[in-house]
Amino acid sequence: MACRVVDLPAGRWQWQLGHRITSLAELSRFLRLSDEERAGIEAAGTRFRWALTPFVTSLMDPEDPACPIRRQFIPSAAELDTGPGEGDPLHEDRNSPVRGLVHKYPDRVIIMVTGQCAAFCRHCTRRRLVGQVDRAMTERQFLACVSYIREHEEIRDVLLTGGDPLVGGDAWLETLLRHVRAVPHVEIVRIGTRAPVVLPQRITPELCEMLGRYHPLWVNIHVNHPKEITPEMTAACDRLSRAGIPLGSQTVLLRGVNDDEATLKELCHRLVRVRVRPYYLYQCDTVAGTSHFWTPVERGLELVSSLRGWTTGLCVPAFVVDSPLGKIQLAPQNLVAREGDSVLLRGYTGETCLVHNPVPAPA
Repeated sequence: MACRVVDLPAGRWQWQLGHRITSLAELSRFLRLSDEERAGIEAAGTRFRWALTPFVTSLMDPEDPACPIRRQFIPSAAELDTGPGEGDPLHEDRNSPVRGLVHKYPDRVIIMVTGQCAAFCRHCTRRRLVGQVDRAMTERQFLACVSYIREHEEIRDVLLTGGDPLVGGDAWLETLLRHVRAVPHVEIVRIGTRAPVVLPQRITPELCEMLGRYHPLWVNIHVNHPKEITPEMTAACDRLSRAGIPLGSQTVLLRGVNDDEATLKELCHRLVRVRVRPYYLYQCDTVAGTSHFWTPVERGLELVSSLRGWTTGLCVPAFVVDSPLGKIQLAPQNLVAREGDSVLLRGYTGETCLVHNPVPAPA
């Protein structure tokens, strides 16, 4: 190998963005790419956007094509097989009354404030939009979203997403937060990001101090594998936590990345140790070009069963399938039968017991 990414200076977060790896020749300096990976970059990489921060590249095993970080970020020829996938399987575009805003649930909306990401996940739900143009939402577009929120007093929860909102600068992000916070009926604001994983340098003390002025503010981080929980990611999460920001993780179930019991349990344990609550385990969305990541729904239920009772409840995420109807939570069925005034329940070990079940009072 010519050199290793970890030998490069970490630099500021802007340096990381300015030195992203975007070509086969560049990536070959740091990884021993397989013929399959080379073919994937040459085929899918010219059709779908890809870019890697030097930091996330440093997490990749330089010799192993099966490395879970490589599988998530290096283009694959399998992306050209659209199969039964859709461009917009969650019907976000159909539920967008204002450009960039999605209103699917009664009391909350998402605003896709940017199409930019520090690194582009190959399983991205919004690959139809994200990375197509490295541009944030214009001020006019954003104010139209805020006007919509003002006109709908049932909206109490606003999620800023994209793309990744933290790819933008502090002043830009603060302007967004200030406008949303000025709406009286908005109770909480959330930010969805993968920056602590792929660009932990972005989580500066200055950013955290600014975010702390807009409480109640929540941050959900996209974390898929234990290798992503690095000392740098841990320090970034610590800074956010010390600013009073509750952290949750959103994990996507990906074949060949985290669809085994040991990996998922280790991920959840490590998340809790860095004060990030495992929030959702997502069934991978049926986006066109991502079928090589899909797993059966039954596998997700098996994995949740392997956690429940065998580890702290705090470590068990909710398993959800996102759909045009919204998120649908699935859980292992432990109600075996009803027997008179009792129910037969199955515990985490597989054993069963009868528990008294009060008879409903007459109407």
